[in-house]
Amino acid sequence: MITSRDNPKLRLVQRLHGRAQRKRTGLFVCEGEDLVDAALAAGLEPVELLRAGEDVAPELLAEVSTLGHPPRVLGVFRAAELPPFERRPVGLALWRVSDPGNVGTLVRSADAFGAFVALSRGCADPTGPKSLRASAGAIFRVPVGLFDDAPGRRVALSAHEGRPLAEVELPEGTTFVLGAEREGLPAEVLAECEEIATIPAPGPAESLNVAAAGAIALYEWSRRVRSGH
Repeated sequence: MITSRDNPKLRLVQRLHGRAQRKRTGLFVCEGEDLVDAALAAGLEPVELLRAGEDVAPELLAEVSTLGHPPRVLGVFRAAELPPFERRPVGLALWRVSDPGNVGTLVRSADAFGAFVALSRGCADPTGPKSLRASAGAIFRVPVGLFDDAPGRRVALSAHEGRPLAEVELPEGTTFVLGAEREGLPAEVLAECEEIATIPAPGPAESLNVAAAGAIALYEWSRRVRSGH
């Protein structure tokens, strides 16, 4: 059992909380039983599996965790074993969505509706701690690729511009393009989209959270597919 905080395995876990180290090593950390179980169920092979009280002293595992409570298990996995990017009937393309909670939540919504996710530079890392927790294991089932590789008919979602989403054609092959909540989508990205749509909201809120907007758009696409419209 590991009893020293200077153990190389624990130091690796600490380093992997930083994005630069995840990129350099191609590794990431899952914290807690739910995420580790989801990774194993998806067929990922752990590089390291550290269980409190079995492989490592519980207090040392707690020290290297980002969770607010001591984890029972941490797993180190290879990013190369995540699902390869592939075309699906619908997808989300995110432009500079830097909040990891929003990225993880959108990956979770994509999982619910069988979509892919494409990320631009400036987006949060989907294998970072907060994104992983927000995805609730969906990252092990959703193909994630690059923004420029997103296929299909691009429909930009805007807080105030464009036609109401209900009036916009959403065929198979639709990719919804979403930007960060404060900045939105720049003119050059909007110009590359075939359509600009908005989600009308009768309440006093100025705009929807980007994760909520993405989920609504995917639901609307799915509803039309199921109804044949």
